[in-house]
Amino acid sequence: MFWKKLGGELIDIIEWLDQSNDTLVYRYERYGNEIKYGAQLTVREGQYAVFVNEGQIADVFSPGMYKLETQNLPILSTLKGWKYGFESPFKAEVYFVSARRFTDLKWGTKNPIMMRDAEFGPIRLRAYGTYVMRVDKPDVFLKEIVGTDGHFTTDEISAQLRSIVASRFADVVGESKIPALEMAANYDEFGKYLTSKIQNEFDTYGLELTKLLVENISLPDAVEEALDKRTSMGVIGNLGAYTQFQAAEAMEKAAENPAGGGAAEGMGLGMGFGMAQTMMSGMNQANQAAGNTPVQQGSSGGPPPLPGAGGSLKVFAGINGAQQGPFDEAGLKNMISNGSLTPETLVWIEGMAGWQKAEEVDVVSKLFGQAPPPLPPIG
Repeated sequence: MFWKKLGGELIDIIEWLDQSNDTLVYRYERYGNEIKYGAQLTVREGQYAVFVNEGQIADVFSPGMYKLETQNLPILSTLKGWKYGFESPFKAEVYFVSARRFTDLKWGTKNPIMMRDAEFGPIRLRAYGTYVMRVDKPDVFLKEIVGTDGHFTTDEISAQLRSIVASRFADVVGESKIPALEMAANYDEFGKYLTSKIQNEFDTYGLELTKLLVENISLPDAVEEALDKRTSMGVIGNLGAYTQFQAAEAMEKAAENPAGGGAAEGMGLGMGFGMAQTMMSGMNQANQAAGNTPVQQGSSGGPPPLPGAGGSLKVFAGINGAQQGPFDEAGLKNMISNGSLTPETLVWIEGMAGWQKAEEVDVVSKLFGQAPPPLPPIG
């Protein structure tokens, strides 16, 4: 009875209650690694239990409750050569492996990725995001990554996994040839393609990459600043109209805050004239863009228009109530010859304040004496 009672008290309960959020592997500590025959093993959901004997992986237990006897330790029994069972303590290391998903693991490019963009040419890109992974082959994970580490966390492997993700991301972006400005519309596609491309490498570690997200792809600061300016230009739209608006605002502010007399007043007046010229220039540019002929006034380069007529440059004549021209000297002589231009015809030349009769304008009146009179009627 004594030995039976003592044997009952020596039966162990082997289990692991994980209180952390980052532990991947925990080695169950016990004195001398001795496990009593008939010990109770509890493997909870989201865990694996791996038995290691003399550095060699023996049995792997999925979630459930087990009584450690010969029939539940087939590989270990074979290694030990227990052909007929055993009732004595045995030595083995027990590693609990977390099989839950580890979320919000970060990845990112340490250095910019050089690539050639169809619109911007050679550019540099940075990117970052998150991924989710879990251990799906505990024996492979122990063998390839953990070794004899008794407490293995995500921090010990995340740097390696980040490097894998960043490297493969550079390959995918370079091969895709998607313009930088259109990448934001393809984050989901990038993530799915990367997940499938990288999974084989995770498999070699006994890991499963369940999801990878691309959160941001960014350009260098200088390029983003230039892009912002380009966007601002697009928002402004008509630069000529915007220039006129700015000039008008500046003139209004100058009127509200006049300079303090003397040279300052002259400077303010000069600024006002300069602004007016800017406005006129902007208006002329807008008219030219719309296909209109710019209107010139007085000495600035255009006659006051006849009723129903526009203005232009050089020597103009009012023929039959309509403005015609400009004409050079030969053209005027020809008109005098055929009688379409008479001394009473209104003309205008650049620099004149208004229309005058041809006989009153020296450069035109002198041509009447040079041109032959009209031919007399035949018959």
